[in-house]
Amino acid sequence: MVESDRSSDPAGSEERPAYARYFPYEEFYENQRTAMDSIAEALPAGRDVLFEGSPGTGKTLSALAPALAFGAREDKTVVITTNVHQQTRQFVREASAITGEEPIRAVVFRGKESMCHIDVGYRECQALRDATRDLVDAERDRAEIQGQLDELDGAGRTDPDDPAAGARAEAADRLEEVESTLGELRDGGTCDYYYRNLTAQGAVEEFYGWLHGDVRTPDEIYTRAGQAGLCGYELLKDGMAEVDLVVCNYHHLLDPTIREQFFRWLDRDPEDVIAVFDEAHNVESAARDHATRTLSERTLEGAVDELDGLEDPRADRARNAVGAFRDALVATYEEGLGFGDVGEEWTDVPVAGGEGKDDLTMAFLRRYEGRGIEGDLSAAEDLGEDLDERYERAFRRGETDTRRESDTLAAARFLSEWMDAADDRGRHPVASVRRDAGTDEVYGRAELYTAIPREVTSDLFGELYASVLMSATLRPFEVTADVLGLDDPATMAFGMTFPERNRHTLAVATPALFASERGDPGVQRTVADALADTVRFTPGNTLVFFPSYGEADRYAGLLEDRVDATLYRDRAGVRAEDLREEFAAGDDGVLLTSLWGTLAEGVSFDGDDAHTVAVVGVPYPRLDDRTEAVQDAYDAATGGDGWEYAVEIPTIRKTRQALGRVVRGPEEVGARVLLDERYTERATVEMGDYAVRSTFPPEERAELVDVDPANLGVSLRNFYADHDAYGGDPPPIE
Repeated sequence: MVESDRSSDPAGSEERPAYARYFPYEEFYENQRTAMDSIAEALPAGRDVLFEGSPGTGKTLSALAPALAFGAREDKTVVITTNVHQQTRQFVREASAITGEEPIRAVVFRGKESMCHIDVGYRECQALRDATRDLVDAERDRAEIQGQLDELDGAGRTDPDDPAAGARAEAADRLEEVESTLGELRDGGTCDYYYRNLTAQGAVEEFYGWLHGDVRTPDEIYTRAGQAGLCGYELLKDGMAEVDLVVCNYHHLLDPTIREQFFRWLDRDPEDVIAVFDEAHNVESAARDHATRTLSERTLEGAVDELDGLEDPRADRARNAVGAFRDALVATYEEGLGFGDVGEEWTDVPVAGGEGKDDLTMAFLRRYEGRGIEGDLSAAEDLGEDLDERYERAFRRGETDTRRESDTLAAARFLSEWMDAADDRGRHPVASVRRDAGTDEVYGRAELYTAIPREVTSDLFGELYASVLMSATLRPFEVTADVLGLDDPATMAFGMTFPERNRHTLAVATPALFASERGDPGVQRTVADALADTVRFTPGNTLVFFPSYGEADRYAGLLEDRVDATLYRDRAGVRAEDLREEFAAGDDGVLLTSLWGTLAEGVSFDGDDAHTVAVVGVPYPRLDDRTEAVQDAYDAATGGDGWEYAVEIPTIRKTRQALGRVVRGPEEVGARVLLDERYTERATVEMGDYAVRSTFPPEERAELVDVDPANLGVSLRNFYADHDAYGGDPPPIE
């Protein structure tokens, strides 16, 4: 879509659309009015919208303005959501700008973990909250009864037959009961911050006055609430009803359990909500993560320990199932993976059994000796629920410092789902193993991996009134709609309209970096030489993406003697934002990272932060058991398009995201370099299915310029020299 400087189409022109009052600027970006009109047209029909726009399009306001206008007219709440922290800050800025023109009530919602002043877990927080509410209710009951006693004071003292005497005696008995309850509650655990929420009415009113005076960030809310001795998280939940706009994380909508609570906090039914998903190309993987279920060997061990010694007939039945599955899990990973290969990261042990049941399920069935798995798991779940309630009472009474959770309940619920999903192609069974860094203990886990996320997302999109999904990389739209379960969405795409002469996009015919070729010294030398030329002829910082962190580390070593530049290596344990800031602060850096890491999208390298971005190879994900499961599931669902759905399209989207890290404004100048012959036009003819150029949108394919590795340096030198980017003579051609 869209140029970063605003067009001459003023938001304040005579024919003002209804959404213009939610647009806080004098002029629209180029094509922004078209995008808003399209969304405004789709919303009355309740249609979902797929909206692809390049950096600088103004996608956020393009979606928010018509959604807020329609929401105000038809009594709908707008929820805008992302999984990228930097984008949340952008939403806050845009919403704050809107409130300067058209007052709206907006809240920015974040999870409890980062908002809690006493740092307790979710279940502990829930128990403390309930106990605190009971305490306040009891205090109010006591005050009410004491008031009644004061009114009855003296009644019956001289005449025991006076009816008031009986009322006074009854009230005194009730007061004694309430005092006893208060003593128990005070001896147990409560939350002082939530107590003030319920009792300090003046402080709460002052907080809400401040909250709705502007759009407040979660950090501001946390600080302000803490200073007042209040729980900002609970105040946000209680204050979300009747708001116009909510900013939140993906999990508030994609997690079915949280979503149900979230709508309750909004005091809205799903059909009264318009959801705007930013970076929507990530919804597929995020939904898959939220739908995936895991059960650790440690939880299974905890369940067995929990059941030992219980004098309850359900305990033996529960132990039959839980113990057998624990033994099966251990046997499966010990057989599938030697201990010498086990590291600190989870490593999958393939268990899929082809057309039959998986290896872990078969091992479980061989070890199970009970009267019936379904009945035993039902008994285990019933017992687990009773144990969980017992732990809740113990914590609330102050008998324990932490709110224990029943491992038996967790294991029973997972195993029931595992057995139900055993023959479901969309749910893939996985076993994995890792080594504990602290204890050196090896332990495993079972996992139900969700191969097709539409089983999660189709329900969500079917319930919402409408949604707008926006990203710079949503095409092909028909695949996105199919993957997420969208029924006949409206679609629109706007390519980059920054001046084309300011960007140079090259497809370099270095050898194809198939997995089998990456260790070849000759291939490595050719690629390293091309990277060295890229760095040498870039007037400033260069950003380089690889298929993996291992490859990034390999080429960092190969470049050390080839370039006169500072190398920045993105590795595990290095905070990505700190690395980005250090890299951007210099002017001769090379940042080497993985395309599948956090720096490939949602992170801006504006201005002089980076001038050239290079993608090395076609960075397909590792073709492991999970990837094959996704491909097989999509093959079955689409009639044979599993590779495109599961691998090729997501990979090229990632590549396009990486290329979009530079040239993010109309005045910026930069080069984008694809190092692998599979990107070239020649490969389309000579390499058949291995070529990937056709997966790019047409206007992006048209910008790709094929170049031989020997001419890469000259091409970059000429481009940057034409823009006087070197600040003097360009580097010489050697």
